[in-house]
Amino acid sequence: MKAMHFPQLIERKRDGGTLTAAEIRQIIQSFTSDEIPDYQMSSFAMAVYFRGLDALETATLTAAMRDSGRVFSWPEDAPPRVDKHSTGGVGDKVSLVLAPLLACDGLWVPMVSGRGLGITGGTLDKLESIPGFDVNLSEKQCLVQIERLGLFMAGQTADFCPADKKLYALRDVTGTVPSRELIIASIMSKKLAESLDRLVLDVKFGPGAFMKTRDDAQKLAEGLQSAGTENNVATEFLLTPMAEPLGRTVGNALEVTEAVETLQGRGPADFVKLTLDLCEKVADSPRERLAGWLEDGTAWEKFTALVEAQGGDVSSLEKLSSSVHQAPVIRPFVAPGPGTLKTLDAGTLGAASVELGAGRQRAGDAIDFAVGFSGLRKCGDRVEKGEPLFLIHARSEDALAAAVEALGKGIEIEPT
Repeated sequence: MKAMHFPQLIERKRDGGTLTAAEIRQIIQSFTSDEIPDYQMSSFAMAVYFRGLDALETATLTAAMRDSGRVFSWPEDAPPRVDKHSTGGVGDKVSLVLAPLLACDGLWVPMVSGRGLGITGGTLDKLESIPGFDVNLSEKQCLVQIERLGLFMAGQTADFCPADKKLYALRDVTGTVPSRELIIASIMSKKLAESLDRLVLDVKFGPGAFMKTRDDAQKLAEGLQSAGTENNVATEFLLTPMAEPLGRTVGNALEVTEAVETLQGRGPADFVKLTLDLCEKVADSPRERLAGWLEDGTAWEKFTALVEAQGGDVSSLEKLSSSVHQAPVIRPFVAPGPGTLKTLDAGTLGAASVELGAGRQRAGDAIDFAVGFSGLRKCGDRVEKGEPLFLIHARSEDALAAAVEALGKGIEIEPT
């Protein structure tokens, strides 16, 4: 396809027409090689935003974006490759436990993760709170490690789905980020590039999630599943609410500490349940055996082996938030009156954590590993006046005061 033909494809999609597989593949190839200018690709993205893509177009776009760069190649006799993707949430540290747990099952877990943006925390940011942990692995390093341990947890390299990185940069400045089909292609191209056999999706909805309603989450989940299935990956999904944060911590080092406790059999019930629910979708072993590996230290040993293999300081894991990354100012946020905790809004806490420095509002912003929230009470808990609802970990008294002011809007106690 010559560049001069591209306006015709934009017009066809603008008018609600469909594109052939060959046309979609050529669009992505030409865009990645700079043959299509940004202004035309932006127009195409806007046409997709308004007109959408059908299931076959979406699957083809996903595969084309996958094939724009390096795709992992595994030995023919390799164990099944499995992974998980979450659409993002507040306090969501599931990957830190799920990956080593699935590796205990004899599966290979080639987990390529991302960084946090906005209220959504990033797995790479959490891992980098561990002193020395290296998320920048070469393809050879990934293969050597997965053959030895059954897993790696690394970041996206420049040659891994470059079309996605380039297209997202345009979407971010042209109002087309919310396009369901472009979201699907972005997420699934990176997962397909891992050359998986099985994938489980954790699609969240609610005030602390990208999708605010269950119906929107259902549609996104079905689209993601379709794109995976059409590309020969057995894809399952769970819809999970994000009205309150997951577990009892929000913030990078604090969440790693909670993951460590969970790997040692001491995790909060909601966090453990969701992790096992997701693992069940792709594991070979039954739930009882998976839960046993959390209780008996098997998963913990796998995680420490992962940290050591990627240069992390294993000795720091059990003191990460108490001394390695201890915030200078730690204060309780107390209940203003007695009653039942009705609302602990995940969106409000997520936004406050970003203001404290635990997240980033723009790519490239620095992350403060120490700040966030711990000891979060759960909705439905009975609380007394003056009782701590959670602890705020802040860099300064001013940051603490700003967080307290913002947090009050997202907390509701029902008098009893």
